[in-house]
Amino acid sequence: MAASAPSSASPGNIKRIVAASLIGTTIEWYDFFLYGTAAALVFNKLFFPTSDPLTGTLIAFITYAIGFLARPLGGVVFGHFGDRVGRKKLLVLSLLMMGGATFAMGLLPTYASIGVGAPVLLTVLRLVQGFALGGEWGGAVLIVSEHGGAEHRGFWASWPQSGAPGGNLLATGVLALLAGVQSDAAFLAWGWRVPFLLSGVLVVVGLWIRLSVSESPVFLAARAARQGREEDAPVVQVFRRGWRQVLTAIGTRFGENISYYVLTSFLLVYVTVHLGLAKSTALNAVLIGSAVHFVTIPAWGALSDRIGRRPVTLIGAAGMALWAFAFFALVDSKSFAVITLAVTAGLLLHGAMYGPQAAFISEMFDTDVRYSGASMGSQLASIVAGALAPLIAVELLKDYGSSVPVSLYLCAAALVTTLTVAFARETRGRDLTRARVESPSGGRAAPLPAAVDHPA
Repeated sequence: MAASAPSSASPGNIKRIVAASLIGTTIEWYDFFLYGTAAALVFNKLFFPTSDPLTGTLIAFITYAIGFLARPLGGVVFGHFGDRVGRKKLLVLSLLMMGGATFAMGLLPTYASIGVGAPVLLTVLRLVQGFALGGEWGGAVLIVSEHGGAEHRGFWASWPQSGAPGGNLLATGVLALLAGVQSDAAFLAWGWRVPFLLSGVLVVVGLWIRLSVSESPVFLAARAARQGREEDAPVVQVFRRGWRQVLTAIGTRFGENISYYVLTSFLLVYVTVHLGLAKSTALNAVLIGSAVHFVTIPAWGALSDRIGRRPVTLIGAAGMALWAFAFFALVDSKSFAVITLAVTAGLLLHGAMYGPQAAFISEMFDTDVRYSGASMGSQLASIVAGALAPLIAVELLKDYGSSVPVSLYLCAAALVTTLTVAFARETRGRDLTRARVESPSGGRAAPLPAAVDHPA
């Protein structure tokens, strides 16, 4: 029986779907980034106490990186079921897992209370966070991409991307507020727990909103088209006919991922430990930069609808390769205004890579494997890029006592993305309803029935 043609969402419906994805991703990134900020400011003292501040921070960032190791596994598991049973159910599950792990972190005893058990429990919860986030990104951007049409897909799909700076803004803002109104002793004693416990409230709000949205019509049509046909697992299909797209997605995210964690997480270490400034200087600079980042990501997504995903991404990647050197030169001024300028400009360039990314990567894959392919490409990049970025940057600073090696590292990462995107195929305007599904005979894949794309 032929599947009915999936139709684009109405303007009101697409806005509701975008809002649900944005709020959900903001909450999940709040949870994930909260750990990174706390690793730089608190966990090195409470869970990994050492005589050398940089060594303690390095160990804290190792557990921070462990969360990234779980993300590809989360991407595979969530991607498999997301391609089989739907995007919406998996998004609800990821939010519950992430929020539960973060709330539990706020209740953990410290090293002083139970010894080595404290960092072990913290690491386990970090793994749960990473697993959940590995499944979050793909589902959030796909449910938006597959509801809207091609004309404005870059704009609409970029809003869930704003959840990353939104979550960082929220996490940094709460920590900055607490650090500003509390003494260092009170903050270390109990104040740091408040943002983690707040996650429980945010999850309830996020669930209420996410449960109200409809399933992707493109996914429903693809599932109906393949009923009664045996297929390999989505991850197997991705590696058989989509491995080039996975590599392209990894390269596209490489410079973007590294630059973000250097500009935000590592900056906190650099400003407080290397320059000896108050932690509020770095927190407030990231706070202001994240606010600008949040509102400009959709602008970059909209620009990609006009001139293409590749040109906009190249603006950000090539610009970041150059800004890598100016960034630390400005931060070394020790002026709050100049540091804020350095962070904000860097995040603007990051946004040019990040804004079009949701639509760009979504358009690389076919509907029946899109959740798996997009998640695998993005989360594998998180291991080789984002997970190691703070560790490598701290180690370079520790070994050389200078920001120059970190600038070279950041520049090289941006050039990897520049070269990847320069040789990639433009995807703007792709009709997502024409995703391939394998024929029973194993021959050439065919489009879904009645594949018509309407502007959102």
